[in-house]
Amino acid sequence: MIPEEDHPASWLRGYGGIEADIRRLREFADKLQAEVDRNYAPHLPYIAEDMKAPLPNPADAFIELVNFLRAHHETQQATADMVWGVRGVTGHLAAAAGTVAERYANSDAFSSARVVDVQRALANPTAATPTGPSPVLHDPTGPETGPEPVVLP
Repeated sequence: MIPEEDHPASWLRGYGGIEADIRRLREFADKLQAEVDRNYAPHLPYIAEDMKAPLPNPADAFIELVNFLRAHHETQQATADMVWGVRGVTGHLAAAAGTVAERYANSDAFSSARVVDVQRALANPTAATPTGPSPVLHDPTGPETGPEPVVLP
């Protein structure tokens, strides 16, 4: 008898199960982690350096420029946060796939991973790749912009 938690949603019943090759899952986990470590993470310092390029202090009287630079800064900071977050989330997905693959590596062909095992692997916070904080970018319209802060009219 299959536990209720491992049954598909009621609207999916009758569609059958999803089959996965555990060896391929292990291969997927390893390749995904290698991709993050080899081709993504090494570029983050260069991205940070480019994003930290200082912008000149805008003229206070040009309110459209001040508003544009404020919006630009907020968007740029949100982008930096997302770029830094991808490494950890992708590493977490690779670690969760690896955990499930390891757990079921020696099982027979008729064993199936339980939904709760996959949920636990994804919920495990220690499986995530440590990333460090995203860079804090300079706000050209902020009070610390230079010798004189931007004063809005």
